[in-house]
Amino acid sequence: MWAVILMALALLGALVVDRHMRQLQLSPLLLLAGLVSAVVCGLGIPILRRLHMGQTIRVEGPRSHQGKSGTPTMAGLLLVPCGVVLGGWVDTGDSRLLLLAATGLGFMAIGGLDDWQSLQHKKNQGLRPCTKLLLQGLVAIVFLSKATQQGWLPTQVSFPFGGVLELGPLIWPLGLWTFLAESNATNLTDGLDGLAAGCGAIILLGMAIQLMVRGSTGDPALAGFAAAMAGAYLGFLAHNRRPAKAFMGDTGSLALGGILAGLALLSDSLWALLIMGAVPMAESLSVVLQVGWFKLSRRWWGQPRRLLRMAPLHHHFELAGASEVTVVVGFWLAAMVSVALGLLLLAG
Repeated sequence: MWAVILMALALLGALVVDRHMRQLQLSPLLLLAGLVSAVVCGLGIPILRRLHMGQTIRVEGPRSHQGKSGTPTMAGLLLVPCGVVLGGWVDTGDSRLLLLAATGLGFMAIGGLDDWQSLQHKKNQGLRPCTKLLLQGLVAIVFLSKATQQGWLPTQVSFPFGGVLELGPLIWPLGLWTFLAESNATNLTDGLDGLAAGCGAIILLGMAIQLMVRGSTGDPALAGFAAAMAGAYLGFLAHNRRPAKAFMGDTGSLALGGILAGLALLSDSLWALLIMGAVPMAESLSVVLQVGWFKLSRRWWGQPRRLLRMAPLHHHFELAGASEVTVVVGFWLAAMVSVALGLLLLAG
């Protein structure tokens, strides 16, 4: 029920924007990508099951999650191509969309390799963290190189209310950090049924709306790509809502973060991503704080202590007694509030 409500709200939001904008209609893209993704995932998930691509649940996770073991994973292989193909058709003459699509597929491939390693080893750990970061960094550098070469990469960061920070070549380290931080944040968010897919769709749609309404003309091409990706994740949500029939895996979650980072960098929307993407960032920050405090407390007092019952943050709320659905819907609402705040700042 909650997934249906989220889909309806997303479509309603797109329709409201479409009523006032004439360059591009977001709602048909959102609806088409959602339907295509839902159908493709519906046809592909049984194949994943027949290939025995079942997720191994980490033993140290919440006890209630052990029943999810064996659920097909790597469904990102199904949903991500739906979004990038339809998004690329928004404006076939805009090569930025091809770069975004290639970047999303690159991060999907890294996630796929990580998921495959996990399946082969039959444990919830694939690539070594340093190897994964290196591969993510390589894809990010290719993106930054191409965007700089073509003159697509803004060298400044614009803020609400008119502030601009000129960075020049320093946009490269900031861009690299954005890719690594965002892709790993969305990866950490993918821990409950429907959590990453729902939050990702909300953030992507928020980015699409702000790209349409800002300035005098907006950026319809990038907005359309974001809307198509939002639809793809919403379509997958039809199969990923509790009880999930499949997980997107790192295949889908790393692609989500990579595409969000690429959109923000190409459109000078880093501030918007920071605000609208508050939920994944909070998930990532919770892990950093948990690990950091654990190590510091052990050094200071000889006894490790935890800030949270378990990290990432969604597991803390689960262990505090909240049901999985309650946590997921609460995080969806938090993502909606973050998007609304980002749009209000844009309007201001």
